[in-house]
Amino acid sequence: MIAYILRRLMLVVPTLFGIMVVNFFIIQAAPGGPVEQMLSQIQGTAVDATERFSGSSSGGETLRKSASDSSGGSGTYRGARGLPRELIERIEKMYGFDKPIGERFVLMMKNYLVFDFGESFFRNKRVVDLIIEKMPVSISLGLWTTLLIYMVSIPLGIAKAVRDGSRFDVSTSTTLIVLNAIPGFLFALLLVVLFAGGGYFKWFPLRGLVSDDWSSLGPIDKVLDYFWHMALPIGAMVIGGFATLTFLTKNSFLEEIHKQYVLTARAKGLVERRVLYGHVFRNAMLIVIAGFPAAFVGVLFTGSLLIEVIFSLDGIGLLGFEAALNRDYPIMFGTLYFFGLIGLVMGILGDIMYTVVDPRIDFEARG
Repeated sequence: MIAYILRRLMLVVPTLFGIMVVNFFIIQAAPGGPVEQMLSQIQGTAVDATERFSGSSSGGETLRKSASDSSGGSGTYRGARGLPRELIERIEKMYGFDKPIGERFVLMMKNYLVFDFGESFFRNKRVVDLIIEKMPVSISLGLWTTLLIYMVSIPLGIAKAVRDGSRFDVSTSTTLIVLNAIPGFLFALLLVVLFAGGGYFKWFPLRGLVSDDWSSLGPIDKVLDYFWHMALPIGAMVIGGFATLTFLTKNSFLEEIHKQYVLTARAKGLVERRVLYGHVFRNAMLIVIAGFPAAFVGVLFTGSLLIEVIFSLDGIGLLGFEAALNRDYPIMFGTLYFFGLIGLVMGILGDIMYTVVDPRIDFEARG
């Protein structure tokens, strides 16, 4: 198993490199890059352009003055009409676009090898610092949501499989289908209206990961305050997230229950609990465990975006979304690199969990 893990770890580097190559050249080819964004701001076509540019470069005032004093132009970028070529070249140099695209990619990958993601174009902070700053929110949402979904779905799926066709099975299936049809963000809005001062009760806070006075609280109060703030966001993400996994668990158990080895075990006089959890469980759980890394990464980086917006949780999902809108390439590529690395590592952990559930699986022998 150790040799297999080492081989998988060695594959992480070329796989991650391939992901970065494809995305780098696709994003670079897309219109509306950071240079065009800045030119639009200088021309006054973007909201709050002056303030954002002033905060992003010490030469902002000079650039704006050059733009207003010029009647020249350049057709290289959209929005460059009426701006002198010297001004455009200064903006290109400021964002590193004075170098050829191949040289920019090589330089970026060299920096990424030491986890140097550069500095945000529009936030004036290092990308690593931004990711670390936003990470607690996204990890909190992703980890607790995934754990709760699995804690609910697996026992419920097993119970439905054992009682297949019963009133319990039919009623829970109907409930799950209804809950699955409700988008998480819509349920989040309902929770805000009901329990966060939106019109009825004000039992939970509406924004933030912890209270403003969190640092002055005792250890137990800190934990309680943290879960107090996370209750509604996690509840909104869990409520519509466990239907698919529950049905997957049920179907996996039903498929295994009707196999010959289960009939043989029952014929030998084993109690039903021993048959289910001693024989069926480890086989039925393989497909469920296989989806754990993807489920965690999906919740961590994509599923929480609207929840972060609704509950004013400044996490990685929201950071990446804003970076895409602003064409903030360092944040876009930095978060992509981080997401890809986490996804690949979680895939390896998923294989390790395979062997924990069923020791008969030998990936090393297959290799």
